[in-house]
Amino acid sequence: MTRPPLADALDLQPHPEGGWYRRTWASPVEVTLPDGRVRPTASLIHFLLPAGESSAWHRVASDEQWIAQLGSVRLELGGDGEAPGDAESYVVGLDLAAGELSQALVPAGVWQRTRATTSDALVSCLVSPGFSFDDFELIDSGSPTPS
Repeated sequence: MTRPPLADALDLQPHPEGGWYRRTWASPVEVTLPDGRVRPTASLIHFLLPAGESSAWHRVASDEQWIAQLGSVRLELGGDGEAPGDAESYVVGLDLAAGELSQALVPAGVWQRTRATTSDALVSCLVSPGFSFDDFELIDSGSPTPS
């Protein structure tokens, strides 16, 4: 797997779902979840999806706010059932005149995947409570992915 130039410039690593990422911030303030686990109140990553690529269906146990940085990405949401259902989709990007959204919310527990459009797409994802691979599920494995 060849690291794209933008991934190299931002020091991004391969993400288990596809694409490239790096955590850029985690709140120093922590929250205790109802099950007793402790997480930062929020965390932030860069996520790069090269043109023509897509991520695997996955879900996260926290809300995710997607924020466009460069290019655009189709964000598909497949519900919160045992497997993804009929997907609603949004294009997260900076071409507001074309109907793209500069920000989009993926609620906790909702299946999601992304598809890059005709160019590389760079977004930031703000996750609250903060992201942990313990709370990440890929559709093809059905189990949390280790960090």
